[in-house]
Formats: sequence, C-alpha cells, structure tokens
Amino acid sequence: MYFAALLARTDEGWEASDTELDNVETLADLTDVAREASVDDDTVLICIEQEGAWFGVVRVDGEDDPRIFVSGAAAAARSAYGEILLTDEMLGREPRAVDDLDSLTDLDGTEDGEPEPDGDVSGSGAETVPEGPVGDAELLADLGMGAEDVVLLSADEAMAQIAEALGCTDVLEAVR
Repeated sequence: MYFAALLARTDEGWEASDTELDNVETLADLTDVAREASVDDDTVLICIEQEGAWFGVVRVDGEDDPRIFVSGAAAAARSAYGEILLTDEMLGREPRAVDDLDSLTDLDGTEDGEPEPDGDVSGSGAETVPEGPVGDAELLADLGMGAEDVVLLSADEAMAQIAEALGCTDVLEAVR
C-alpha cells in the first residue's frame, strides 16, 4: 500500500494534498505535478511511502532540477513508484539506451518486480542497486531537517517527522 502527499509552501504556510500517482510514469511527470501545485515557484515536496518498506521525497523549487532522496533503494527498485525516483545518475550507473530491449521488456521470464536470479534488482544485469539510502539527504536542510536526520528517518514515521520539522503536521494529517 502506498501513500503519497504533496506539500506546497505558500505565504500562509504549508498546504497539503493527497497525490494521485496513477498517471505518473516518469520523474518528469512527477516534477510537473509538483510545479502545477507551486505558488509563485515556491518549494513543493512530494513524499511517497510504501508500508514501512521505503520512503522517498522529491523537492521541486521553481524551474530547478528536482532533488530526490530515497530511504531504501533496493526496496524502491521493486516498486513502480520507487523506480520513478531512482535515476541512473542517483544510482551511479550509465543511462540505459532506449533501444536496449532487455530494459524495456521482460525477456528473462521473471515477473514484474521479481528480483533477478542473481539478486540483481536493477534489471540491468551487471549492476546492482544499493540496499540503503540514496540521493540528496540535504534536500530538507534549509527547512529544519539536516542530512543526518533525513537518513535516520524510519520508513514508518518519515512523513510524520518531516511534517513536524516543517510545522505542518495538522495539514498533512488532514489528507492522510
């Protein structure tokens, strides 16, 4: 089970909304959702969690590139929403070629989300996805939550603790 929330900073504070991700297929789509919710190009956070397995935060500030943190890369790699967040750059791997049929189709007989026989969950054969956190742990530093605090968040409590640091617990709980 997933929960996704969008937190948009406004002049009056933070506004929260439950975010539907059914039509989101790429990081660009997710970034567009954030920018559409932005007031005067201010900060927007999209927080995604999966039942205590992992959480991710995407921060969009105006037209800047999104900043991303994922708590458990290997668990997220087995999730459709997690795969959206795990960029090649974040994982330190070469971008996949569009004409690489192995990355586009399931030619090895495994089901979607099932790990490869050698434990490779990245789908690329020779490369593996790290178990732990990846991305920009500093993405909330100017909002009151340093990198160490972000890395130590538990997947079960991450959204609540982020909302507490931002001072918007009530608005997040209203959409939960």
